[in-house]
Amino acid sequence: MSYSKITELLGAGADGLLNHQCKTISKDQLHLPGPDFTERVFVPSNRNNQTIKSIQSLYGTGRLAGTGYVSILPVDQGIEHSAGASFAPNPIYFDPENIVKLAIEGGCNAVASTFGGLGMVSRKFRSPHSFHR
Repeated sequence: MSYSKITELLGAGADGLLNHQCKTISKDQLHLPGPDFTERVFVPSNRNNQTIKSIQSLYGTGRLAGTGYVSILPVDQGIEHSAGASFAPNPIYFDPENIVKLAIEGGCNAVASTFGGLGMVSRKFRSPHSFHR
């Protein structure tokens, strides 16, 4: 998509949105995404080696693998609302396995949902290579 098309879509607010400069946080305080994101940001922290390994796995999967960005599919499986209200329009997604399959098909790095829902299918999608499809 061209810059002119983006400005056209944004309309009257385009200049403010595209040329905004933050005055409250200096850009040298930001941790910008990149292929070495885990190494730069998480390794120097107090996180243990297993946590670092898990974070690297998260950042190293999906369509954004190796970029320093993540795409997480968030699913409310009846946490705030009843599951019936959440999944009535698409009942196949009441099954946590279909939610994980949707995330894989969409190239997501991860799924955020209930511990129980994801636990039900965790062994089916255990390999980090499951998300490389």
